[in-house]
Amino acid sequence: MSCSPSNRLPPPWEVLLLVAQAHHLDPPTLAKASCVCKLWSLCFSSDHLWAPLCTNQFPSLSPLHAASFSTTVPYRRLYSLGYTAGKRRLRKPPKPQLSLDNLLFTVDIRGSSDNKSSHNNHNIHNPRITLTKPCSELKLDPHGLFRFDIDVINYGEEGGNGNLKYWNIEALSGVKIAWHVVVKGWEGVFKMMERGGKGSFAYGVDGWFSEELPAPGCCSSTMTSGLAAELRLGIRGLGGAEGSGSNGIRGGVTVEKVNVGVLSILSWRYVSVDDALGYLQHFLQS
Repeated sequence: MSCSPSNRLPPPWEVLLLVAQAHHLDPPTLAKASCVCKLWSLCFSSDHLWAPLCTNQFPSLSPLHAASFSTTVPYRRLYSLGYTAGKRRLRKPPKPQLSLDNLLFTVDIRGSSDNKSSHNNHNIHNPRITLTKPCSELKLDPHGLFRFDIDVINYGEEGGNGNLKYWNIEALSGVKIAWHVVVKGWEGVFKMMERGGKGSFAYGVDGWFSEELPAPGCCSSTMTSGLAAELRLGIRGLGGAEGSGSNGIRGGVTVEKVNVGVLSILSWRYVSVDDALGYLQHFLQS
């Protein structure tokens, strides 16, 4: 039997409401029923059926039904938009093409040269520490977070154990920090942080630095990325004003480790490795 409008009149809206309420027709069932023919499409796309469904699941979208000046937006359309938007929000982003194995971290640390104490003790000076570390050699965070520890004491000949660089604690008050991420082969570089000025340091307490990262793309001048680069200096004291350390150096300190990572500005928690790599590939890959 034909189901065209010429052979059968649409059932009254009251009948449709009774059918939908009696059988508790859900959105997928209503959508399938509307595909049977033009008559069913007209009936089961009615605002009488979709208005309570849209209001119940997407209450913020329901007022948009009459938001247009020229025509109203069907509730079925609003429900479809809300459902699609919800599915997209749950969709996982694609895996970044950039890999930690292809990256290097470079960290440059310079102390202030404007202090008298360093000139009074030839064993204590204001060195410049420059580290270049392949990310493949760094220990991964067990929770998959973008945070890494770089051992300065056992780094190369300049920072090797037994050849430590001793600073005066006052030299760190004007320390300058630079952290870059480099693609192996020096095919690309991105500045994560470049900070200077006075900091607050004490024996046994990490020096903490942070800098907001720029937004990728064309809107970087007007928007923020929501991310911040973080760098911590692990300071080990070798004796203070009260006495000398085990190395016989009075008042000296050394940077024994550097911790770097990327934080979310909203939660101030470390982001995942994939999220950080997805951000970095905007700047490091063409």
